[in-house]
Amino acid sequence: MMDWTDRHCRAFHRLFSPHIRLYTEMLTTGAIIFGPRERLLGYSEIEHPVALQLGGSEPGALSQCAQICQDYGYDEINLNCGCPSDRVQNGAFGACLMREPDRVAECVAAMKTAVTIPVTVKCRIGVDDQEPREALWAMADKTRAAGADALIVHARKAWLQGLSPKENRDVPPLDYDLVYALKRDHPDWPMQINGGIHTLDECERHLAFVDGVMLGRAAYQNPGLMLEVDRRLYGTDPAYQTAFEVVAAYEPYIAHQLESGTRLSDMTRHMLGLFAGQPGARAWRRHLSTYAVKQGADLQVLHDALAHVQNVATDASAAA
Repeated sequence: MMDWTDRHCRAFHRLFSPHIRLYTEMLTTGAIIFGPRERLLGYSEIEHPVALQLGGSEPGALSQCAQICQDYGYDEINLNCGCPSDRVQNGAFGACLMREPDRVAECVAAMKTAVTIPVTVKCRIGVDDQEPREALWAMADKTRAAGADALIVHARKAWLQGLSPKENRDVPPLDYDLVYALKRDHPDWPMQINGGIHTLDECERHLAFVDGVMLGRAAYQNPGLMLEVDRRLYGTDPAYQTAFEVVAAYEPYIAHQLESGTRLSDMTRHMLGLFAGQPGARAWRRHLSTYAVKQGADLQVLHDALAHVQNVATDASAAA
């Protein structure tokens, strides 16, 4: 998610499970080819497995970028054919590519020729006045024939005219059954579902029909739900039992980044929802939002914010 799933976010989310696959923000081919490459593509080794999501529509540029990303050590290249933002539309990629499955197939084929790591596609079920069953099947059939290793489907149509990117996340109706039907037509091709999924219970229901589930805003805004992902979905014991343990595990990363000149707020902004729904969560968010942005903010700010929820938990335990 652009402006959200940066390297600090991914290092934080990795603590919840060694099994989940993390995805970068979408990076355009122009940014990678001409921009500050190390700043854009650098990541921590703890993030693996991590996929880099590309935005573009020119096979040659995508092929070049795929090779660059493979050389950086990424585990997967994912082509974005689902983002409806104005910036993406102006660049004629993202969700616009739902209208051009042949071009997407050319892009996939070019990247597959350039790299040995998996190349996947993330798409919508259609855009604007497209008939979803026709648009989605065309995208699936052509990209699979071109060598795409998997398909991730956001089960909602995108309206490129008349709706904002925010509205595009909620207004068009979700059609999970359509994705299930596509999977039935491609039983041996890995397929993931995305869109409007908020709980692990929902994930389990989807996994009866598809191979994987992609979580976006739910995992970001309420990362605590991921504490049970290993036990519930992978059948293994979680590395950390509580949100407090996750914070403690993240501290060495924060300390290292602070020494490198990274601002505390660049890391703690991804933690604001960690205690969502718990007593003291508002004070935790307020403290981090107020003090982590200040010049020289260090781990003490995090400790003081944590005290707001720890003290409530201690008081509740004593009362019980």
